[in-house]
Amino acid sequence: MRLLFRLLARLPLRLNHALGAGMGRMVWYLAPRYRHRALENLGASGLATDRASMTRLARTNAAEIGKGATELAWALFRPGDAAARVVAREGWDAVERLRAAKRPILFVTPHLGSYDVAGRYLWQHLPILAMYRPHKIAWIDALLREGRNRGAGADGTNVAPASLAGVRQVLRHLRAGGCTVVLPDQVPGQGEGEWVDFFGRPAYTMTLVARLQQATDAAIVFCYARRLPRGEGYVMVLREMEGALPGDRTAAARRVNLEVEKLVRECPGQYLWGYNRYKRPAGAPPPPEPAR
Repeated sequence: MRLLFRLLARLPLRLNHALGAGMGRMVWYLAPRYRHRALENLGASGLATDRASMTRLARTNAAEIGKGATELAWALFRPGDAAARVVAREGWDAVERLRAAKRPILFVTPHLGSYDVAGRYLWQHLPILAMYRPHKIAWIDALLREGRNRGAGADGTNVAPASLAGVRQVLRHLRAGGCTVVLPDQVPGQGEGEWVDFFGRPAYTMTLVARLQQATDAAIVFCYARRLPRGEGYVMVLREMEGALPGDRTAAARRVNLEVEKLVRECPGQYLWGYNRYKRPAGAPPPPEPAR
């Protein structure tokens, strides 16, 4: 598998994406559970006006998710660094202003576009320490760690464990003026989230973003790397959030979801609609009853 990753990383980006798009379309037809979930989530989002447009968007999305799978190898192992294929930046001036003011920054990056390219780009330009939840399969975990730690700092790592110790490590990093990356639309564990709406449906949503900001006075920048057609590269999109998140955990989680929704509406074809975003994790309370 390591050899396959390295071969995918050496392909021209256009060919890498063409291969990924084909794989994504094949999964669309061969995986009915994935297809059903993607259609269900897209249908509930209100982003498609009718069944035909929803199906077209879902098929486009399947190709984009396939590209995301093959470009993972490209992002992690490309000789010369995949971040060099970021051809434009929207909102980078806000990042430069915040860094000039010595503000720590929370980069909030949903499962939109190429989040591994976005992470690689941020790691290349800023002092980033991000939490990482180990993959359940050991050899996949080792492969991901190897790729994400390329170009790491003096301590040999770009990541902290997704645990209480890791949170403390990230807090120290932020308080020293560093930056971190958080994926806000991962389903959190028991006691780490609140039920708030995401595209009109209750989703158990992490409270980590608010807790990190409240403990460090960090600025929040929502961002993603938009994939361009025909392997032409990526555009880094960065949106600084005005003000601080509310002190109330539920209100803060709701604000995070609203900001993520804004990004997804910009580029709905590249969001991970097949992810089980609305599941109830083990031990979490049930979602609230709908208002009557």
